[in-house]
Amino acid sequence: MPLEKPAAPPSSLRRALADFGGLYAANGLVAFIFAASGPVAIMLSVGTRGGLSEPELASWIFGAFFVNGLISIAFCWLYRQPLVFFWSIPGIVLVGPALGHLGFREVVGAYLGCGVLMLALGLSGWVKRFMDAVPMPIVMGMVAGVFLRFGLDLVFAMRDAFWIAAPMTAAFVALSASPRLARALPPVIGAMVIGAVMVAALGRFDLRGAEVLAFARPQLYAPAFSWRAMVELVIPLAITVLVVQNGQGIAILRAAEHRPPINAITAACGAGALVSGMVGTVSTCLTGPVNAIIAASGERHRHYTAGIVVGVLAVAFGLLSPVFTRMLLAAPKAFIAALAGLAMLRVLQTAFVTSFRGRFTLGALVTFLVTVADVPILNVGAAFWGLVLGVAVSWLLERGDFGAAPA
Repeated sequence: MPLEKPAAPPSSLRRALADFGGLYAANGLVAFIFAASGPVAIMLSVGTRGGLSEPELASWIFGAFFVNGLISIAFCWLYRQPLVFFWSIPGIVLVGPALGHLGFREVVGAYLGCGVLMLALGLSGWVKRFMDAVPMPIVMGMVAGVFLRFGLDLVFAMRDAFWIAAPMTAAFVALSASPRLARALPPVIGAMVIGAVMVAALGRFDLRGAEVLAFARPQLYAPAFSWRAMVELVIPLAITVLVVQNGQGIAILRAAEHRPPINAITAACGAGALVSGMVGTVSTCLTGPVNAIIAASGERHRHYTAGIVVGVLAVAFGLLSPVFTRMLLAAPKAFIAALAGLAMLRVLQTAFVTSFRGRFTLGALVTFLVTVADVPILNVGAAFWGLVLGVAVSWLLERGDFGAAPA
């Protein structure tokens, strides 16, 4: 089997407690709050736009946190590395347009198809070949296209609810301008706090009928397998997980001198997608920003304890998903739109820079334009055709870039 074995035996409870400390608890808490703020706002924004009900959104959040929290705890413990898994944000954005013309059971079927594909790739050891199959600038052109709407929604939130969106943006900019402040309070979290204060001060927070304490009641979906859903979603979802999300997370961990087990991570993403997909959650991935936060400080051999903290908090968040879903949905739509837009700004910037700074720029531009146009062909969504046409244009007109060294 090509799955990597841990370099050392799994940590004992005594060893884990000895490695734990205040710094790692704080890093884990900050990383978890980051995951539970902007990314959840993106999830709710896509889900509500796609017509999902509140119980369906709560089930979505349950799978994203509870299932992936358990995987994170197991991998951090087993490999003694900060290996935190959550869900694919580019994947969730890809699903948004598909909800307009696909039934949700068809989307669930695509989640399971993507899970089977990733599990097979992880067990086969062919992951690197798959990750290298599509040029990164073209992939990021697709990502820029699907993420653009979040940047536009931030602008629209400024227009529609200035006294909520403007203070949030001001807090984000102020914290981002000071690296010292940003380390103490991540800009997205600061924007969320200021936004919550403004929503409360303006009397725009409506919790009528909300339950004080409600545990998750995940909904199990019987998948429906259709060719149009498989063609539209499975390959793009797998690419966003393996190339965009896992590629970012692996690069971050390697920069921190960890040795992430690529095949085992891929197999875990596949298995996680199979389980979480049954409750309606988008595909599992290795998270980049969260692992970056918990690997940014402290002793390298103790980073895994911060990952376990994130996993434990994620499990608790998932179990209480109806409460948190109701609280977020009680806020004005402009609050969610502004928070999601601010959370996506840096990602959108990175997508544009990666797409247009060197090779495959024409292919990336075609991919971006086709994706933004959002015109389905043969009932298959624009993101898939953006990738196909972008690769085709680069193969015809930028063939030299395929053999050139990366810029």
